Amino acid sequence: MLKQLDDDKARDVISIDLHGKSSLADAMVIASGASTRQLSAMADHLVEALKAAKAPKALVDGKDQGDWVLIDASDVIVHLFRPEVRAFYNLEKLWGAAPPPFPNAQDGALDPEMDR
Repeated sequence: MLKQLDDDKARDVISIDLHGKSSLADAMVIASGASTRQLSAMADHLVEALKAAKAPKALVDGKDQGDWVLIDASDVIVHLFRPEVRAFYNLEKLWGAAPPPFPNAQDGALDPEMDR
């Protein structure tokens, strides 16, 4: 799964071990994509890779909107975000993981504090 995200040029990929934290899954993967089109393609490629690996059918939600795509692959939950949506929800903080380095406003890029 992580290799597929790397192949699709996902940004700021992190994996969070959920053992002892949640009964929903064993791990959570969070990644960013540059556009709604990239998120949709990453979701499609992940689902195809899971099918090829004979994994149980993955459930996908949010692909049509393209801001936040959730893939429930049984033991692993994957969240694919556009960077500003990821900064707003900040799931890394919720689960006690280190957040990715977000660009700052001086670089002409997104400042996650602006949307709060």
